[in-house]
Amino acid sequence: MIIGIDPGNFGAIAWVSDSGHLIRVADMPTVEVNGKKKVSPQMLVALLEDYDDAKMVAIEDVGVFLGNGAVSMFNFGYSAGILAGVCAGLRMPTSFYRPAVWKRAAGVPADKGAARQMAQRFWPGCRDFDRAKDDGRAEAALLARWVATKGNANA
Repeated sequence: MIIGIDPGNFGAIAWVSDSGHLIRVADMPTVEVNGKKKVSPQMLVALLEDYDDAKMVAIEDVGVFLGNGAVSMFNFGYSAGILAGVCAGLRMPTSFYRPAVWKRAAGVPADKGAARQMAQRFWPGCRDFDRAKDDGRAEAALLARWVATKGNANA
């Protein structure tokens, strides 16, 4: 099994079998702290600890975007650090994949809506990608599928 993660407060986690079958999708677990949404390390551990036999946790390695403010980038970096720390603490093998690299290799469009549509085609009947805000779910699932089906689980 491969776990794919689209990081950030509005990201998601997807579990995919070695053959690319979608097992589960979950939104990034968050809590409100001082009126701001933050990734919850405790809730993340609860989501991942039952899957410590996963071959790989594939995390999208997203960098700074032009036009994003310092606070936004700090929060994103905080979330990425929580993800890396939780996976390390659970002793889960983890790899980071740049969006431009894995999306090009997997044929995933940069457009978030098109990525959702691609996920709907791979997993017809799955309702996890129906809403416009489900793009994080779609990208997490597509990343995990690409790693599982392309033999990159040992990357």
